[in-house]
Amino acid sequence: MSSEHAGHDHTHGMVRQTLRLAFFLSLIIVAAEVGGGLLAHSLALLSDAGHALTDIFALGLAWFATAQAERPANARKTFGYHRVGILAALINAITLILVTIWILYEAVQRFHHPEPIEPVFMFVSAGVGIAVNLFIGFGLNKEQQNLNARAAALHVFGDVGASVGVIIAGLVILLTGWTPMDPILSVGIAVLIALGAWRIVRETTDILLEATPKDVNLPALVADMNRVPEVAAVHDVHVWSITSGMYALSAHVQTANLPLNECAPILLQLESMLHEKYRIGHSTLQLECDGHLGRCSEIDGLYCQLQGTHDHEHAQDEKTHTSTRERITEHE
Repeated sequence: MSSEHAGHDHTHGMVRQTLRLAFFLSLIIVAAEVGGGLLAHSLALLSDAGHALTDIFALGLAWFATAQAERPANARKTFGYHRVGILAALINAITLILVTIWILYEAVQRFHHPEPIEPVFMFVSAGVGIAVNLFIGFGLNKEQQNLNARAAALHVFGDVGASVGVIIAGLVILLTGWTPMDPILSVGIAVLIALGAWRIVRETTDILLEATPKDVNLPALVADMNRVPEVAAVHDVHVWSITSGMYALSAHVQTANLPLNECAPILLQLESMLHEKYRIGHSTLQLECDGHLGRCSEIDGLYCQLQGTHDHEHAQDEKTHTSTRERITEHE
């Protein structure tokens, strides 16, 4: 067991070192493309540097998440420090949106007031970016078991495509002298940055608002919980993300009148199903005996409200049936 744990720590450490190296190499790419963009008067190259910032964000967040996974929780931070990375991601995304606005503004200015472009600097800077990004991407791609590393690799390979676009734009300018190609490509890269930034804003706000993860089908999850033997009903169900890819659940589970020692297998079945099918690693399940239904608070979720509505309708039906039986008895 200890050797297995040591092997896991070693693998985790290797991933962290790879992400750290990739992060600092990406900083070199941004510096090279900003310098080349200023020397070449190329907005496309400066835009590509902005796009590379999304890689730095992805790598930095993955590096942070890997490091935080090893940091224990404490009495005040009982869930650890995972949300710090989410807050940093939101700030980065807002910064990228501001960068996009600047690129679009500069592109409009370049359309009206073209500047001479030096394609050679575009080739050199973009070429450095492609070479370093390929090195980073293939290095990260070796860590197939780590989701953060794989996601960061996809970001890096995407930036290679943008750098190839810069080289193509440089060739067009070199061969034809048509400088509007530079701001046109800049607008395209700005759109890519904006789409990526908006996706980050949407995902981070969902996590901060504790929304149900988009890959968790809540009605199907409740139905699966109800299929577990001895489960009579499930209500007050909440599923949320502690951080990206780390899910938690709380729910009230109503059972038949069973002794406490017979409830343990029910809990084990529920927790196992939730972990294997929905990747929920932290489940808090409150067992309720038949006839006991916890009161729903004002902030309780959809399934608490639905359960309350169902019970109210059921009570109304029972009351109606009782009243009808009484009238029939009196008539007889």
